[in-house]
Amino acid sequence: MEIQGKTAIVTGGASGLGAATVRMLQEAGGRVVILDLNEPGQIGEAVRFARTDVSDAAQVVAAVQLAVEAFGAIHFAINCAGIGDPQKILGKDGPASLERFARVIKVNLIGTFNVARLAAAAMARNDANANGERGVIVNTASVAAFDGQVGQASYSASKAGIAGMTLPLARDLAQTGIRVMTIAPGLFNTPMLASLPENVRASLGAMVPFPSRLGHPGEYAQLVRSIIENPMLNGEVIRLDGAIRMAPR
Repeated sequence: MEIQGKTAIVTGGASGLGAATVRMLQEAGGRVVILDLNEPGQIGEAVRFARTDVSDAAQVVAAVQLAVEAFGAIHFAINCAGIGDPQKILGKDGPASLERFARVIKVNLIGTFNVARLAAAAMARNDANANGERGVIVNTASVAAFDGQVGQASYSASKAGIAGMTLPLARDLAQTGIRVMTIAPGLFNTPMLASLPENVRASLGAMVPFPSRLGHPGEYAQLVRSIIENPMLNGEVIRLDGAIRMAPR
């Protein structure tokens, strides 16, 4: 699908991968509604903001309604919102907290599904283009879905769930003309890593076979654009990781 003149909702769009995606969509002539708990800096004529907990059904319904009322339709949904809360299943203080585990699953996995289902309902009302397309959903997993490290049980489980539902969602929505793809990023220079000392970030980047550096958020956004514009990309998970395979620690 062409981005020019189309509307996207981007979760986690106030920073990191989401913010880079918002910029890309704007530069390509698209309109964006950012769903985030933090207010973004890039609010303008073609951008709206909805303070949203992605795991809350009513809040996402309101955000989708805002997008439709402001711009007439939703054509793309890019899910970048997510959290991490590392803990070992058995630590010095005993077994892992079930509440902390459930919160990560709720935000990352259930939140992604919540946004996808409500965005799909809005996209289904669009007129199909020449290829029969009505919309594109891009979800964000992680290499942790495949190479989970020590303490990453909740994060890995949530991201593996996102990867695992990619094909069935694509099959569910095939007759509607809505494509579903997932990106599994590796080590990217996002705010989560920006808080680390420079030598630590350099060490992490050196773990990547090639290019031996942290990924740039713009490179994630570039892949989102390719997915939107290429109608044959559907039902697949793409690792965007410079060929890294994470060690246990």
